Amino acid sequence: MQQKRAADYGVSVGTLPKGPRNKITDVKGVSVGHCTIDTQRHKTGVTVVIPGTQNPFHHFVPAAACVLNGYGKSTGLIQVAELGTLEGPIALTNTLNVGKVQDALVEYLCWRGESIGLKPTSVNAVVLECNDGKLNDIRHRALGQSEVFAALEAASPCFAEGAVGAGTGMVCHGLKGGIGSASRLLSFDGTVYTLGVLVLTNHGKLTDLTIGGMPVGADLAARIRPPEEPDAGSCIAVIATDLPLDARQLGRVARRASVGLARLGSYIGQGSGEIFLAFSTANSFNPQEKRAVRPAQAFHEDLLDLPFRAAAECTEEAVLNALFTAHTVTGADGRTVTALSELWPLVKF
Repeated sequence: MQQKRAADYGVSVGTLPKGPRNKITDVKGVSVGHCTIDTQRHKTGVTVVIPGTQNPFHHFVPAAACVLNGYGKSTGLIQVAELGTLEGPIALTNTLNVGKVQDALVEYLCWRGESIGLKPTSVNAVVLECNDGKLNDIRHRALGQSEVFAALEAASPCFAEGAVGAGTGMVCHGLKGGIGSASRLLSFDGTVYTLGVLVLTNHGKLTDLTIGGMPVGADLAARIRPPEEPDAGSCIAVIATDLPLDARQLGRVARRASVGLARLGSYIGQGSGEIFLAFSTANSFNPQEKRAVRPAQAFHEDLLDLPFRAAAECTEEAVLNALFTAHTVTGADGRTVTALSELWPLVKF
């Protein structure tokens, strides 16, 4: 079933052209998979972003992370920062399941290495998280290896948004959040490139929510009177592009995801972990080839304004797509979090 996204509700973001899917998977080779656990007790899951179709031991890509507010329990980012490369899938999940998801990714990466005759003794499993404890019995840690493997097997260019996978139990600006995505097309020297973003949204306060420059959240808060809570949830953004950006440039692009969050009214609360990870499918390399010098393309520093704008636009629209595609969910303790789509008829936009 086709989901209704922000644009279907008359919300337009930015000026740059969108990719054909308007998702991170418009970047060729990138795929996304989910596994969802949706029971009365559990509202949780795992989402994976796979940067290429090749065996990960033959396909490292340039990457960088931006830790805007480090209230989080992510794994694998120290090595990404040190080496400037991503070695395999990125997994998104809830806070208390990070260790179990990391263990499953290690199993997966070791298996992929063994499938081509290698005996891996070191892998870098990247796992990013938000806390879904408002709707999910998070302490029960329902996810395991089978769910992570199911998400990896389900990875595809076409994927659902909203309350699915890692986004099943997330709350964004006091409304039902989850997974969202968007993409933009960029033209340089006659070649069209793509930049896409996927977000896991679990941040913000309803009273601060701003859409299209209008403070719609304050009016909605007056109508539905949500519980008064601090901004303590987190937002993860994964940014993919086929522009030939190096790790340092990718770090600069990653930081612009914060602009998209700010446009929607987020001020990045003390207890909200905002962590952004960017990678480029250009200049990928096979680490098994022990050549001293590898050829690589370089992108002109003075032309980064367009990728910066694209990252900001994509992040803003991806968060809105998460909000609009999510459905109302009642959690383990009986708390109900309403979807924006149900409240939108009340908004004067």
